[in-house]
Amino acid sequence: MDFLNVILTALLSVLALFVIAKIMGHKQVAQLDFFDYITGITIGSIAAELATELETPWKPLIAMIVYGSVAFLLSIITNKFPRLRKYVNGTPTIILHDGKLYRDNMKKAKLDLSEFMVMCRQAGYFNLNNIQTAVFEYNGKLSILPVCDQRPVTPADMSMKPEKEHIYTEVIMDGRILEENLERANLDMDWLLSQVKAKGFKSPKEVYLGLCDDKKNLSLFSGE
Repeated sequence: MDFLNVILTALLSVLALFVIAKIMGHKQVAQLDFFDYITGITIGSIAAELATELETPWKPLIAMIVYGSVAFLLSIITNKFPRLRKYVNGTPTIILHDGKLYRDNMKKAKLDLSEFMVMCRQAGYFNLNNIQTAVFEYNGKLSILPVCDQRPVTPADMSMKPEKEHIYTEVIMDGRILEENLERANLDMDWLLSQVKAKGFKSPKEVYLGLCDDKKNLSLFSGE
């Protein structure tokens, strides 16, 4: 019976964690602000406790709901009242601009020179003279604006007008034709089969991945 109870509480923990994560929304770790990060760790710890709590599982469950509800309500409040975002999420801080390092701003951001240099190198800047402005975002990420003669060349700089790129749609995956995607791209089965044979495949089953854009440019990849 205890073994069954452990399984049930573990499943309850997974279900509660899944629902709360869906409500809070999806974010990458780099996009999390400090409060979201701490809340996520706390909810995870409570979920682990819930998985093994046999006598009173409702206590950690309620705690998870409270933490998730607070995080969800804060996201709604900051969306409706943008002025409150700087108090909840924090604000971006300029660390370097025009060759000048702002020591006070680094102290406010709790960032030392060694950490700043590491973040610059991770972004591909080993020479600070190549940086026009460096901004420390509230999510702990460093945004860098390079000096004008160090930024990548764009087609506009060379007076070029490249053709518009198109999004590819998966029409074959693992040898299986994705009929819904095919219809969404206004293509039919006969066209696809003829294109598959024209590209040297006997059938779609030999195709590992098939991609097609809105100009009917089909790219087929075989798996090995």
